Amino acid sequence: MIKLQKSKFNPKVFYPSVFTILLITAFQALAPKFATEVFKGMQGFIAQNFGWFYVLAVAVILICVFILGFGKTGEIKLGADHAKPEHKNISWFSMLFAAGMGIGLVFFGVSEPLMHYLNPPTGEAQSLEAQKLAMNITFFHWGMCAWAVYAIVALILAFFSYRHGLPLALRSVFYPLAGDKIYGWFGDAVDTFAVVATLFGVATSLGYGVLQINAGFAHVFGLPQMHVTLLVALCLAATLSAASGVDRGIKLLSNANIALACCFMLAVLFLGETTQLLKALVQNSGEYVSTLVSNTFNLYAYKKANDAWLGGWTLLYWAWWLSWSPFVGLFIAKISKGRTIREFVVGVLLVPTGFTFAWMSFFGNSAINFVKNGFGELAATANSDSAAALFMFLEKFSFSSALSVVAVLMIVIFFVTSADSAAIVMNMLCSNGRDDTPVWQKVFWGVIIGMTACFLMLGGGLASLQALTIASALPFTAVLMGAIFGLFRALKVDVIKKQTNAFNNMPISEMSKSWQERLSAIIMLPSKKDGSKFINETTARALDEVRAEFEKNGLNAEVIKRENFINLRVMLGEETDFCYGVKLTKSESPDYTRELEGEDLYYRAEVYLKEGGQDYDILGWSEATIINDVIEQYRKHMQFLHIVR
Repeated sequence: MIKLQKSKFNPKVFYPSVFTILLITAFQALAPKFATEVFKGMQGFIAQNFGWFYVLAVAVILICVFILGFGKTGEIKLGADHAKPEHKNISWFSMLFAAGMGIGLVFFGVSEPLMHYLNPPTGEAQSLEAQKLAMNITFFHWGMCAWAVYAIVALILAFFSYRHGLPLALRSVFYPLAGDKIYGWFGDAVDTFAVVATLFGVATSLGYGVLQINAGFAHVFGLPQMHVTLLVALCLAATLSAASGVDRGIKLLSNANIALACCFMLAVLFLGETTQLLKALVQNSGEYVSTLVSNTFNLYAYKKANDAWLGGWTLLYWAWWLSWSPFVGLFIAKISKGRTIREFVVGVLLVPTGFTFAWMSFFGNSAINFVKNGFGELAATANSDSAAALFMFLEKFSFSSALSVVAVLMIVIFFVTSADSAAIVMNMLCSNGRDDTPVWQKVFWGVIIGMTACFLMLGGGLASLQALTIASALPFTAVLMGAIFGLFRALKVDVIKKQTNAFNNMPISEMSKSWQERLSAIIMLPSKKDGSKFINETTARALDEVRAEFEKNGLNAEVIKRENFINLRVMLGEETDFCYGVKLTKSESPDYTRELEGEDLYYRAEVYLKEGGQDYDILGWSEATIINDVIEQYRKHMQFLHIVR
């Protein structure tokens, strides 16, 4: 396999990306009407002629994510077998949710259910059936289909990067199709496409976000329009957050925002008709589950009058999620190392969907009830100015001013977390998948996002560039289908490898020891000195003896020694090499031993194969026993190669 350069700067992606961004922005600025016609025309053509493909693709993606998460592949880790998650569950969920769609829920939580209630695709407007249909459609647009799109891209990236050593960049999605070509011009073109799509997608969303923040300031504080000032200030905050890295600014802001969002949502629940809203949540969820299959494949093929509705809503959403998936998927992959595929799917697919359903039920059902009870102004505002609808909605609650302030603060933080995560992703795409880059690179992309959003907002190009971003989803989706097939093929190999190793790790020869020796090996708690001596002497002699025997039989083998780690590697040509390593690790002592010896730690000599740590300890074994374990693991490796040939 050709290795990608480890440089922290890839000019073959950076400069073409900047040039393309400037070219498209200049086209929009110099010929705004013509650009709008072109981009909107592309979007309309795709929706009309390829809507069926978007619907089919999203359905396939959802099915595949469920199979990956809850089938045999669910136990495979996104990383080495011994890898542990880098972020706690709440921080992980907060960051992926903020990057994925946090600001969208605030923007559309009130307005979308109302718009479907007032203009349903079928049936009578403002009827009881229209209310149920409005919530069902909203759940469908913001539910598992959206998160499945993000999840599949993130899974492909995380699997090939953390388990097979490919760069954490969009080019790695296409490794099953293009092979080592991802390290040449093809990979550079893919990453350039991802940078451009990410920038315009995030810039247009941030432009709309500023409109809502400004609406909140006007509603709460009576301030005039100050779009540019707000955008500059918020993008500066996002740039500083991106420069501080994921473990500082982004994690801190995401944790704060999920706490605010939960408090805000619960306030709407308890200040409103609590019991009725909880009943609505349960029924809405049941309706969603029972209609998921029919909604997923519904193209209104026998109701031509609904083509416009489908193109303006469902297809628009599907294309939007797909166009955002390179950015959001890469960010989710970055923060998901060390999790099993099953844990990943539950966390990315089911947990955010549950939160989204609660949010949409509490806000959407409350808004529809207000309109049914005579609050017609809210309906008019939802249709004409979605940004202001939330704040008009909050007027019907006690402590409305305080709730509006919290809403503005929440939107601001969602804005910043979207922008800073986008800046980090674009920086990684231009840096061979690395994030440990000079600060200026992260700052550069933060500034570019802000400038582009500001320029588009002032020039009226937000909707136009949004159409371009959505249109770009078509070619990406077509290739993504092939990448999913490649992921399944690669995972099949890992499943076979895992099944081959799912064997009693204790070698048969260990049973030949006396029971006193075996018991002593189990209960002894060696020190670091004992462990180092065992690896450097007993283990080293055993592996050297095996290496010599491999070489006698015509195979190239080597023993690599590092501090507290030793590894035997047998080169098998084009086949997967065999590796058997022993690493000194520390563990906490059981409570009863601390009382006896006063030690908090003891050391283990754990076996590591090519796919990671195997979680068993050989410290105290004899040379002959270690040799037998190496041979047994080699036998399993040969059996694995035989199966996958």
